[in-house]
Amino acid sequence: MDNKTNPLPDVTLEQLPARLRDAAARAGWTTLMPVQARGIPYLLAGRNMMIQARTGSGKSGAFLLPMLERLDSAKRHCQALILVPTRELARQVSQAAELLCGQAGFRVVAVYGGVGYGEQIDAFRHGAHIVVGTPGRILDHLLKRTLSLEHLEMLIFDEADRMLSMGFYPDMKKVQKYLPPRRINGCMFSATFPPHVMRTASEFIREPEFISLSEDHVHVTDTAHVFYTVPGMDKDRSLIRIIEIENPVSAIIFCNTKAEVHYVSTVLQNFGYDADELTADLSQKDRDRVLERVRKKTLRFLVATDVAARGLDVPDLSHVIQYEPSDDLEDYIHRAGRTGRVGKAGVAMTLATHLETFVLDRIAKKYSIDLHEWPLPTDADVAAVVAERVTALLEARLRDRDAQKTERSKRFVSLGRTLAENEDESAIIAMLLDDYYQQMLHAPLPQPSEAPSDKGKGQKKPGASRKRRRPKNKKDVGRRRERGRTRR
Repeated sequence: MDNKTNPLPDVTLEQLPARLRDAAARAGWTTLMPVQARGIPYLLAGRNMMIQARTGSGKSGAFLLPMLERLDSAKRHCQALILVPTRELARQVSQAAELLCGQAGFRVVAVYGGVGYGEQIDAFRHGAHIVVGTPGRILDHLLKRTLSLEHLEMLIFDEADRMLSMGFYPDMKKVQKYLPPRRINGCMFSATFPPHVMRTASEFIREPEFISLSEDHVHVTDTAHVFYTVPGMDKDRSLIRIIEIENPVSAIIFCNTKAEVHYVSTVLQNFGYDADELTADLSQKDRDRVLERVRKKTLRFLVATDVAARGLDVPDLSHVIQYEPSDDLEDYIHRAGRTGRVGKAGVAMTLATHLETFVLDRIAKKYSIDLHEWPLPTDADVAAVVAERVTALLEARLRDRDAQKTERSKRFVSLGRTLAENEDESAIIAMLLDDYYQQMLHAPLPQPSEAPSDKGKGQKKPGASRKRRRPKNKKDVGRRRERGRTRR
């Protein structure tokens, strides 16, 4: 269904049902944010949606308020599942849900890794209606059968682009297998909808409609133009921190000179990233080698000058990063135009010193570009994101261990505790985690239709559950039980 032909009018706070108005009053709201005014009518109507809205736009209220009307507090089951990329967001959304829905009798629980299972299991046993969690920990509970989605009514993906950048796609696909075979109202919120997010939406949500808060009309052919103000002597480290946070699927990084291209390419490689350079003075053999990797999508980061990249067309390029603004204002348009091509979305980023921001002002005025400044990530920001990713990856790896490996690893539990408690020896654990992170996260992310768990398998309809074959005899039953113990 296209909401262009069957649109719903925006709603005001005064037009909401009484329970929703009461909840808004508890939160101290005197008016609705644009994403709430636009999105709430569609969610109240149970329509499957993709909604483009940036962090801090009020989107949590857009999907939480309708739950007061859509869910039944008398039924002590999980009726709404909200998947989020980080534990911090899980806490934030669960606190908002508690504020808006708690007094109406709805129980809320936040579910994420890095903490014990006990309190989360207790919340499920007491009948949590709204479950907010990261895909990995939700999957853990589904495998342990401490959580059931049999009575699910609403499935929300919050910050879907960030969830995919965290590497959660394989876990999301595994969670999908536990969805009931009937229709579920699915909604996806994302700051951007690049091609891989669009593909993911189609896999999880049946015939979704699209709303963008960046335009008055439905719009997906959008390139976000952003910049970071960076210290001149710390530009290389700033680039690394930005890449660590954003984790682009693929990117071209533009530099003004061949020397800068070589330097940036070397920095990325030293940090473990798959990067190569393209400059005008490369031999034809080396140029062909790099271009072949670009065409086959086996190169994640291409560092290039404008001359070398001219005429280069990279489909599904998620990011363009300008390590430095060009002296020629028109070059900005050529660079940024490498992403968001053929009706797809992308992000054009620029790293600028304080003086270079004046060049960006001229570019924005000349070409009427809505240019946004994003805060430069700190080392603490990177550490927090890396901790989330490593925790999710390690928990996923633990789930895949069989009974023998689990038994074998018990030999090291005591040593692990000793190393963790000793400040001098904790560097050993940090080294092992860093090596594992380099190995797992600096490779191209699994994307829709590329995830290892889906290779060779037919695509399953969204919301459909997999039928289990009945064992033929008692021996088969025994084997299945043994496999079940092995997976746990």
